[in-house]
Amino acid sequence: MEGALLPLSSPSTSSSKLNHRFCFPSSLLNNHRYSHFPKFLPKPKINTVTSSPLSLKCSLRGSTLALDKDETSVSEITDTSSISLPKLDKTGRFCSPRAARELALSIIYASCLEGLDPVRLFEKRMNERREVGYEFNKEKLLEYNHMSFGGPPVIVETDEDANELLRNIQLESAIEEEVLAAPPKLVYSRLILRFTRKLLVAVRDRWDSHVPVINKVIPPNWQEEPAGKILELSILHLAMSEIAVLDTRHQIVINEAVDLAKRFCDGAAPRIINGCLRTFYRDLEASNNRV
Repeated sequence: MEGALLPLSSPSTSSSKLNHRFCFPSSLLNNHRYSHFPKFLPKPKINTVTSSPLSLKCSLRGSTLALDKDETSVSEITDTSSISLPKLDKTGRFCSPRAARELALSIIYASCLEGLDPVRLFEKRMNERREVGYEFNKEKLLEYNHMSFGGPPVIVETDEDANELLRNIQLESAIEEEVLAAPPKLVYSRLILRFTRKLLVAVRDRWDSHVPVINKVIPPNWQEEPAGKILELSILHLAMSEIAVLDTRHQIVINEAVDLAKRFCDGAAPRIINGCLRTFYRDLEASNNRV
């Protein structure tokens, strides 16, 4: 497959630190969806099961339960009212560190796809003019659930239940898309925006030094197909940089990275990222002790 080599930094960047490149199909470059803010939330997968009665299995983000007859209803399994939501400050904006890490991850991911310096991309988004007539509904922030994780297949008994389940998933995805694509100044507090920038600066400055470290700890299939693991690699860069540069407690950073992987990645990514980061921290501590 024809590939296009995209630098993390733009060609006009004078810094020599950003020379690592991801290789992924050039067809992505022709997809307008990748030229703007990335929509990287995974779509639900549905498999029809031929057993009787009719069963539809859906990979429901945010659910860790199986829906069985006479036990749980669809409305109960998709109810997020009991789940803690991102904290809002007095101005009605996100003020939790989780929100900063989510924002930083989205910027890093977009910078890899667009071949831009993540700090410059962040500043570009911060300074973008709003479209005429654009209004952001802040009530969406109260509905946004940053603790929505993937889970095992959900089993329903009827087409009506399956349709209701899909409607709930689509509604949640629409809220996430609107919040994540909104101008940052409308969504995040000043403190969170400053923290996000610190994270991005750390990632940019440590990118080259962390590439060989990551290549040593990730599975071979991640090295062979980095195009399909850009998001996972971005999580590793983000977490490693926060540990090494910002000196955040490694337990907190690893837990946050695993949660991000649970939220935005598929398969064994959370477990692999957990192992990679623990190996990274152990080697980092050993190196510091030798010094």
